[in-house]
Amino acid sequence: MNFIKRALCSVTRKKGKSLILFAVIFVLGNVIAGAIAIQQSTQNVEKNVKKQLGGTATIQIDYENNQEEFAKEDLKIEQLKIDLMKKVGESPYVKYYDYNALAMVQTKELKSASLESEQSGGMMEGFTLKGSNYHKILDVEEKNIKIVAGKVFTQEEIDNGKNVGLISSKVAEENGLSVGDQMVMDTRTYDYNENGDEKELFKTDVPIQIIGIFEPTTVEMKDKENKKNEEQNMNQQYMSMQQLNTIYLPNKTVLEINKDNIEKLKKVDPDSPYLSEESLEEYYTPVYVLKSPDEVEAFKQETQPLLPKLYTVKASTDQYEQIGGSMKKMSQISGYVVMIAVIATLLIISLVVLLFMRDRKHELGIYLSLGDKRSHVMGQIIIEMLIISGIALILSLITGNFLGKMVSESLLNSDLLNNSNDQMNMFMGFDGLGTTELTTDDIMNAYEVKFSLGYIVTYLVVGLGTVLMSAILPLLYIVRLNPKKIMM
Repeated sequence: MNFIKRALCSVTRKKGKSLILFAVIFVLGNVIAGAIAIQQSTQNVEKNVKKQLGGTATIQIDYENNQEEFAKEDLKIEQLKIDLMKKVGESPYVKYYDYNALAMVQTKELKSASLESEQSGGMMEGFTLKGSNYHKILDVEEKNIKIVAGKVFTQEEIDNGKNVGLISSKVAEENGLSVGDQMVMDTRTYDYNENGDEKELFKTDVPIQIIGIFEPTTVEMKDKENKKNEEQNMNQQYMSMQQLNTIYLPNKTVLEINKDNIEKLKKVDPDSPYLSEESLEEYYTPVYVLKSPDEVEAFKQETQPLLPKLYTVKASTDQYEQIGGSMKKMSQISGYVVMIAVIATLLIISLVVLLFMRDRKHELGIYLSLGDKRSHVMGQIIIEMLIISGIALILSLITGNFLGKMVSESLLNSDLLNNSNDQMNMFMGFDGLGTTELTTDDIMNAYEVKFSLGYIVTYLVVGLGTVLMSAILPLLYIVRLNPKKIMM
């Protein structure tokens, strides 16, 4: 009888020992399977959410980590230079980039868009002027807005700073405008007294030829009947109005409007608190679209050493880092459980099989004394372990998945993970990183423990690898067996 048939007979004849080994592997396999299921699910949530957020990055002043520096009275902040923005844009991680001059203007005759909602009244007046140095317009390329009429800029219009722009369909409708019309922005500058009363200082009419009309695509308005989360609905309203009331212009046009307003303010109110050295400088917000969200960290490490003091790289995926604490904690916990379970499995199975080997030393001694090779005896033991462990692991693959689902649901509903949500239960992205809104509910809803090819392969590799490693001690015991001493 060859060693393979002996292994099969040994498993079926010694049912008690086989059941003990099966029970040990099944229990430990459930722990490993549950932990791997949780870990795979949390990693999938992070991957999918970050993919949805996209790989967009910008350079901003790091107020959070430099509070002591900002407390100094003589602090001077170095402005980002265009050459530096272009140098960062040459990174191999960057697909394309833009740097934007921004301005806020208030108007009376030019009507801003409003939403037909009870909650939207009074949240925003006037317009956001968003300059561009990228003629295709980054928001169009990233599908944050779609052109419904007209076209984007030409490079000549960008370079010469022509008074051409794109407005939303809502603004066009409010003011009876269409592509080819000349829109007059009656920008107004106000002064406010201690009581909050406003006084108009001056008005500037800026003619803008409309070359394109767009519609926002990234923000979907909540149905009026859906009021489960009023705060989230309010934020959605605000973000939608911000997009609708954005006017896209060449950078030079925005800077010229700012410069003209400052010069007039100097004449009308030279002591205005809005007049400072910083207000006269050209300020841009750079935006970099990376080739993949997975390259965000590499881009940060490459870019950070190039930046002036007090600046940092901020990415769209930081939203997940800010409020995805529950998933990260659960992923860490499951990782620790996998490590502990694997170590425990190695020790327990090794000791159990080794004890069984000691009871079977006469049987093994007979095989060796009859001239059977040690490799065959070792092969018999390994096959026995693989048969029993294979059945136990396949069963625990199913039950462990359900165990992981129950444990993760309990953890998500417990205070152990919820305390990470108390600090910030919602993140809203502005300033070049889009107008996205990510909540803890979005992350929790994206979490799902399910069977997947990655889960099955990972578990079987870890499980079978652990079982095979636990066979090392029993095999060493067989190598040291002396058939003569056993048979005497």
